[in-house]
Amino acid sequence: MKTVNHPKSKFLFIGLFLAAFLINLSPINTFAQGITPEQVAKMTNVTSSNISPDGRYVVYTLSVPADAFKSNAANASHLYVLNTATGESRPYFTTASVSQVTFRPKKGTVTFLTRKPNDAQNAVYELNLNGGEASKLYSFSTNILNYVWDADGNMLAFTALEETKKPSTSLTYSPNFYEEDFAMRRAYTVDVSQGTVAEMLKVRGSVYLLSWSPDKSKIAISAAPTSSIDDSFMKQQIMVVDARTKEVISTIDNQGKLGQIEWSTDSRRLAIRAGKDINDPIDGRILVVSATGGKPQIIDADFKGKYESITWTAENTIHFLASIGTGSTIGAIRPDGGGKTTLFSTSVHGITSFSRGTNGAISFVASSPTHPAEVFTISTLRNAQPVKRTNHNPWLDNLKLGKQEVIKYPARDGKYEIEGILMYPVDYQPGTRVPLITVVHGGPEAHYSNGWLTGYSVPGQMATAKGYAVFYPNYRGSTGRGVDFAYSSQRDLAGKEFDDVVDGVDYLIAQGLVDEKRVGVTGGSYGGYASAWMATYYSNRFAASVMFVGISNNISKWGTSDIPEELFLVHSRKRVWEDWQWQLERSPIYYVDRAQTPILIMHGADDPRVHPAQSMELYRHIKVRKPDVPVRLIYYPGEGHGNSRSGSKYDYNLRMFQWFDTYLMSGNPKADKPSLDLPATK
Repeated sequence: MKTVNHPKSKFLFIGLFLAAFLINLSPINTFAQGITPEQVAKMTNVTSSNISPDGRYVVYTLSVPADAFKSNAANASHLYVLNTATGESRPYFTTASVSQVTFRPKKGTVTFLTRKPNDAQNAVYELNLNGGEASKLYSFSTNILNYVWDADGNMLAFTALEETKKPSTSLTYSPNFYEEDFAMRRAYTVDVSQGTVAEMLKVRGSVYLLSWSPDKSKIAISAAPTSSIDDSFMKQQIMVVDARTKEVISTIDNQGKLGQIEWSTDSRRLAIRAGKDINDPIDGRILVVSATGGKPQIIDADFKGKYESITWTAENTIHFLASIGTGSTIGAIRPDGGGKTTLFSTSVHGITSFSRGTNGAISFVASSPTHPAEVFTISTLRNAQPVKRTNHNPWLDNLKLGKQEVIKYPARDGKYEIEGILMYPVDYQPGTRVPLITVVHGGPEAHYSNGWLTGYSVPGQMATAKGYAVFYPNYRGSTGRGVDFAYSSQRDLAGKEFDDVVDGVDYLIAQGLVDEKRVGVTGGSYGGYASAWMATYYSNRFAASVMFVGISNNISKWGTSDIPEELFLVHSRKRVWEDWQWQLERSPIYYVDRAQTPILIMHGADDPRVHPAQSMELYRHIKVRKPDVPVRLIYYPGEGHGNSRSGSKYDYNLRMFQWFDTYLMSGNPKADKPSLDLPATK
């Protein structure tokens, strides 16, 4: 399943560290050395970067969490500017959260979306690179969702929700009309240099992506029939609109998931980052098509990786960021698929975004096994190596962390060699068997890169400090290994994909690292599904489980999720009513009679993707049918498909470790459940 808080189903590792003295805070449990939950709760994280056309500046956003002891609030996103010549980086806008940060063409300024305290809705603000106050450039009657500039920086194209009104009634209340009160996303253009009134594009449906042609005459857009999440995933259609008349002048015959639209420099073609077809679970291929319409043609079809981002930089050059296995690559390719070159490739960084200036300079955001995401730049020199430009968590440099490495092992059916990432306990002594926490990613169309793998719901280096090994398997169906591997888990829910996870555990046991009686598992969304599966179907193999926003019953899951078509098209590939028994037999509740694993179940109370009842069903089955198995269910009010607020994230982190310490570190499956109270911390 897709995560609300993190597109690519990778749970984002976010937090803020405010002062170096916090390193010495007393831990909640026993953290002999290394990182603690308190530190993770305060860790900052760079989330995006954009380099100026001349390469002199990089604007980037820094995710800053609220103090969990003062408020239960979402992270703030602050705007920073890096001078690439001097290396100086400083905050430019921190009074409110920002998004959609970009350079305004030909104006030498930065624009972004934010909502100041006195604003009725968010607006486009502008900031001079020389400093000063941000000024409101344009606002609309409803929140602006996304925007793009024309080549001169005068015309703005944007999307916003249409204004809606509640049905009239003489009563003192109005009910909610499920899936009937979604507002449509409309697209508009406005000349901000002239102060004209915004004009709506004459497009049917709900508009998502926008891309203005370099010659300013056309706008490529994508629209879905409705504003439902399911339609936005599976039914976005690309159209080209005349920028003057606002009429659709051509339609692209694309199918499936869609992530990006880029114009050729001559405004004649489009490059699309999308799925191969309607059944592709990801938008990781490059397709090219004429702007006059037609069927897009896939290029580099045999690529055993995933394209993460593209930008058309010259008539015959498309630059890209790609994932290959657990590593990342920045390179270039011709629009016919030939001439592929690599500018930079890394196996020890997870790159999440990149930006290229017209002079060839590049900025990108990347994490490493020992540090969360920071800003890097590459100069215009051929074969130049990236330079790390920021260091927002310098206190990490003084901590001892567990060693992290990529491992490979054979799947039991012999069809694939599976990749995973392994963290050793801090100061691990070879030959010693230790407890293991297995962390299963969501999706399953996602993957773990060999970067920073520690966050509120991901044990990582917090666990290595306590003596655990941590294992992150990229089981079949994961991304970063080409189309065939991404398709390989379809029609086989919880089958060979989860066998791959167990095969990885067996491999680590055989290597003499893991104590087979102290193996734990956790994960969110599809990883929560795996955590429930391991606590039922594979219960004899796992000593503790922490399930987060996970699936327990595929039949009721289909009837309560906001993405039923996506579930069919890129996961089960059969309708639920075509084989009820198969759907049931791929559900953890079906195997509760096997359950002996102590399981902590946690869920956002307002999750639209995996309904909270999925957790309740598993809890109730275990509680009634296996009353001697320790089970606890926790709901987080106001949270959806993954926790987004500081207090609920910190609480989740503490209770996850409380559960693992009780049942996994101790190796005692009969231990009393942990107290509902948490130790006093500060």
